[in-house]
Parts: sequence; C-alpha cells; structure tokens
Amino acid sequence: MTALPTFASTDPNYCPPATDPGLDAYEAQVRASVFKALADPNRLRLFSIVKNAEGGEACVCDLTGPLDLGQPTVSHHLKILVDAGLLHREKRGTWAYYSVVPGAVERTTGLLASL
Repeated sequence: MTALPTFASTDPNYCPPATDPGLDAYEAQVRASVFKALADPNRLRLFSIVKNAEGGEACVCDLTGPLDLGQPTVSHHLKILVDAGLLHREKRGTWAYYSVVPGAVERTTGLLASL
C-alpha cells in the first residue's frame, strides 16, 4: 500500500482549505433576490423614480408614462421590487402608492460590503 503524499505549507502547490464558509444558502438567496430585482433596467428606473419622487412616494398611475410600458408590466416590476423588500405598497382606493422601504438603500449598499 502506498501512502498519499502530504503537502507542507511551504509547497507552492499546497492549497489550504477555506476556513470561512461564506454565505449560507438562505442568505445567498435573499441577497440574490435583491440584486436580481435591481438588475433589470426598468426596475432600476422604477426604484429611482419612486426614491426621488416628491413626498417620497409615487402612484402607479404616474409610473407608466416615464417608462413607456403598460400598467400590467409596470405592476409586475413593482411587485418584484416589493417582494425583494425594496419598495412598500399602499393601496388607496383604486390606486397603489409606492415608497422606498426605510433603510432599504443602506441595507442594499451593505450587501456586498458584508461578504
């Protein structure tokens, strides 16, 4: 029986095992959902419009024009932003109003920094 060679840490071919396991599967999924939500140009524009809207909120009725998209498409993109925890939706009568979730920008900024 032949013994397997052992590599000393001075060996240039030695690759020590990773000591930091990195993100767990759940945390990676949570972070990826935020990045995926913002990776779409239309959603990034919608987030920007809502974030910079007068009074800190925007009606869905005001969001279709700037993107030249239909209301169902805009609503779909807004739902993804809400599901990712970036926007808050409040129904008022027939219209929905959107605002940035408090702290969402700071949390999103920190997602990469904390890797």
